Amino acid sequence: MAAFSPVAGVRQSGRLFALFLDVARMTFKRPFQVRELIQQAWFIASVTILPTALVAIPFGAVIALQLGSLTRQLGAQSFTGAASVLAIIREASPIVCALLIAGAGGSAICADLGSRKIRDEIDAMEVLGISAVQRLVVPRMLACMIIAMALNGLVSVVGVAGGYFFNVILQGGTPGAYLASFSALAQVQDLWAGEFKALLFGMIAAIVAAYKGLNAQGGPKGVGDAVNQSVVITFLLLFFVNFVITAVYLQVVPAKGS
Repeated sequence: MAAFSPVAGVRQSGRLFALFLDVARMTFKRPFQVRELIQQAWFIASVTILPTALVAIPFGAVIALQLGSLTRQLGAQSFTGAASVLAIIREASPIVCALLIAGAGGSAICADLGSRKIRDEIDAMEVLGISAVQRLVVPRMLACMIIAMALNGLVSVVGVAGGYFFNVILQGGTPGAYLASFSALAQVQDLWAGEFKALLFGMIAAIVAAYKGLNAQGGPKGVGDAVNQSVVITFLLLFFVNFVITAVYLQVVPAKGS
């Protein structure tokens, strides 16, 4: 087993950032791959919509049940709706979308590009003067970003509905208090923050998956290792970026009513 090298880690980070710069530069360069974008968006949506909806229900239920029990102990049952809904919109919804985009869509992107790499298709495209970044990576990144934002809205709706059901039906909460507290404390910026997180998480998942796929080596086993590495790296980056965005958001946007 090769020893861990900090220099290799820095080198990998630099190459990943260089790929991000190349993708940003190629995004607005013609010709734009509209057909590839539509195909990739449809594929990512087809493999993530149902799992996302199924995961959103228990997420909303767990948050509602935990917060309902906590607010009951503190004597603040009227704030259960606001707390659960804000937790879903701000944190749970973007994270669920990111994990599913990285686990389903990102792994498929990495496997596709990795298989092209070991079959020398990427090198053949470069020899022909076709940019693999513009032709393959840019449409996949944009597709992940678009689908992530759409899934974020889906998770928000399903999670809020699930939280309402479990709080009102199972815990005996008051429907009026649940909705009133939500409208009293929530604000439009919370929804925009969730959508921005989903957009950024989709971009990160696509960039990491594309980087690992384009640098796959060692045949089919190397492609499998690249897929595993891309998912793990994406998860770590997503949680770190989520922490940074949340910390900045809470400092910049004041709470409603404060």
